[in-house]
Amino acid sequence: MVFLSGPAIALEESDAEPRAADVAVKVVTGVVPLTGQLDVRFEGLRSKRGVLRACLTQDRTHFPKCEKDPAAITGSVAAGDHAQLLFSHVPPGDYALLVFHDENSNSRLDTMLGIPREGVGFSRNPRIRFGAPGFDAVILSVSPGAARETAVKLQY
Repeated sequence: MVFLSGPAIALEESDAEPRAADVAVKVVTGVVPLTGQLDVRFEGLRSKRGVLRACLTQDRTHFPKCEKDPAAITGSVAAGDHAQLLFSHVPPGDYALLVFHDENSNSRLDTMLGIPREGVGFSRNPRIRFGAPGFDAVILSVSPGAARETAVKLQY
């Protein structure tokens, strides 16, 4: 598991219970944390080769070119059966998550005629047809003090 700090997202379809540490902070201090966290699992990998690269953005104008957003948070983890990323200290707001399976570890999404040759996935797991889904199709909201879990299904 890789731990990251910075903006992240919370998946609507996964309303996970607050974690014990969050509850303890609320009980002991009476203060609700101002940030949340997101635990991202990856499903549907066709191989254990390479790296899973994730990018979070709140900026519609930089989606799906998330890497061009100077405020985006990026992370990577070795591909494998139990690969996951933990984004912590996530400011509240709406986010989009883009993930790709960089099987040859060249730090970019390989394409042929604009069609991905490596696996890609998005928050809320929309069906990918001709091009990336719109920002609204992948929006996730995070609330202060929320601990969320989500799974991103990669499509090849």
